[in-house]
Amino acid sequence: MTTGFLLGKFMPLHAGHQLLIESARAMVDRLTILVCWLPDDPIPGTLRLRWVRELYPDCHVVGHDAVVPQEPAEHPDFWSIWADIVRAAHPEPIDRVFASEPYGGELAARVGARFVPIDLDRTAIPVSGSAVRDDPAAAWRWLSEPVRAHYRHRIVLHGPESVGKSTLGARLARHFDTVQMPEYGRTYCETFGTALDADDLLRIFEGHVAMDAALRRQAGPLMIADTDPLMTQAWAIMLLGARLPAIDAWDDVADLYLVPALDLPWRDDGTRLFGSDLARRQFMDAAIAELDRRHLPWAWVTGEGDARFQSALAAIEAAGL
Repeated sequence: MTTGFLLGKFMPLHAGHQLLIESARAMVDRLTILVCWLPDDPIPGTLRLRWVRELYPDCHVVGHDAVVPQEPAEHPDFWSIWADIVRAAHPEPIDRVFASEPYGGELAARVGARFVPIDLDRTAIPVSGSAVRDDPAAAWRWLSEPVRAHYRHRIVLHGPESVGKSTLGARLARHFDTVQMPEYGRTYCETFGTALDADDLLRIFEGHVAMDAALRRQAGPLMIADTDPLMTQAWAIMLLGARLPAIDAWDDVADLYLVPALDLPWRDDGTRLFGSDLARRQFMDAAIAELDRRHLPWAWVTGEGDARFQSALAAIEAAGL
């Protein structure tokens, strides 16, 4: 049986790392991957370990979190220290050490293995971990879904009926070339009617969460959503006068909530219930209260047409998204 070994920080894991791993895996019967990290790394090591294990379940993936020298100049026994680390992670003889850096030759010699270089000059995959960290959106094509999920930001249109959430969300999705998660509650009400009880609202909650999770994989660096479960909770307060504990326990909140103001006229589309000025204000208060009770970032969106769209873009830019 041919054994192989490689190591890296994978901060974050990108297509260059995957080229290394997948090339190595094709050349050996058993591949060990050592994921290394330090306590102050900008991306938690346990998260990077999880990414590699998720993508390569047929490899032996080991984590290493000890504080050790990172460059030969840092310690006179640098190579001996790292040879011991490799032997601890892979006690059996190693046939091949794979790397996309020249250090692989010295490391292989230290553990009695043959060095196999992979894309040393980054010709095949022109990307680096620092470039991804500096601008994840620019490097998006080089990232797999688990890593994209780490960098993806979600913006939710939040607020009561007839404030233009769906229209604004669709326009934002086109602008950012991404997907829009539709309001699942609308789909549910159009199918089953608007006489909603607690069970109906929980079905809306479950449907929205499931569809949102599936749709995220199709999104770019930004994902736009037309409401999320916090609006379902606001509906519960308006319809039932009570909170739903399952939604209170839900914590997959967005990075920014955009709240379109009540400056558009209310229109009855067959699924809307709260059209009076008083009811609209009460619904808006309930919606905002759901954000404030969790101390979530949100911004007003005002104006009509292009002005409303520009107001949303300004809020997104101000939030740094």
